[in-house]
Amino acid sequence: MRALMVTALDGPRALAPVEVDEPVADESAILVEVHAVGVSFPDLLLTQGLYQYKPELPFVPGGEVAGIVRSAPDGSGYSPGDRVVGLTGVGGAMAEVVALPPETTFSLPDTISMSAGAALLFNYLTVHFALVRRGRLEKGESVLVQGAAGGIGTAAMTLAPHLGASRTLAVVSSEEKAEYVRSLGASDVVTTGNWRDEVLAITDGRGVDVVVDPVGGDRFTDSVRSLATGGRILVMGFTGRDIPSVKVNRLLLKNASAVGVAWGSWWAEDPRRLSAQWSELCPLLASGALKIPEPTRYPFETAAEALLDLEHRRTVGKSVLTLR
Repeated sequence: MRALMVTALDGPRALAPVEVDEPVADESAILVEVHAVGVSFPDLLLTQGLYQYKPELPFVPGGEVAGIVRSAPDGSGYSPGDRVVGLTGVGGAMAEVVALPPETTFSLPDTISMSAGAALLFNYLTVHFALVRRGRLEKGESVLVQGAAGGIGTAAMTLAPHLGASRTLAVVSSEEKAEYVRSLGASDVVTTGNWRDEVLAITDGRGVDVVVDPVGGDRFTDSVRSLATGGRILVMGFTGRDIPSVKVNRLLLKNASAVGVAWGSWWAEDPRRLSAQWSELCPLLASGALKIPEPTRYPFETAAEALLDLEHRRTVGKSVLTLR
């Protein structure tokens, strides 16, 4: 089968298509023919040797797939031909066939395309964990999203209203991205530059209850300043590449909190936690109430281009690689 392999830590261009043996499913694994693979920021960092997890070379990146079950063990709840999405973990997903454990495999509703399915698990389960368990979002609260046109950002914009948010404020870097997040239902959209003053004006000086921040960098301090009394800023990543510091007196004066969000390590401690999350999201997906934006699709062989677009912030929404 075809797979994409990193043979040197030279960035996305080091990804090379290779022929490797198909995985052999043991008695506990579900064998899946992959139709689409999600592309995420950790994939980019892995190709550069900058991620906290550093697999030995050579390795196959990618962590989330959508596809069709080829074979499944008895009692798994799956049969050949079933549409599924699944997690391979930090790597191994950029291949034509993968073996998935049942606890990280989920039935894909017919309302969701394969491409959108591959864009689903990382972002939406991360945001669900962030807003529900870490951010303690309450009904009627406001949510501000940094990098709102990215993968985490679009998940936050579309999921937050279903979790009780009464207002979603999007921070984006261009008019093209502003139009995109408006199409997703953002209550208010501001562009980088004077965004903090605009947010305070929109909220009549009160600020926002929750900030979703996958960007970090120089926006972080103003994100803290934009919090309302009792607000929470959710630290979800550093696509801006700089890890900021926080002056804790700003938290003290507002009774505010800076909250770490490490969804990957949380579910790795007990993969059964994923099924509880999925049981909350799946009804919204199946009914069509929660609409997953169609991602930007790249042919499988152009994974390097997808990662470079992500690195240079040319991406709008989530990106996926298509195989079938």
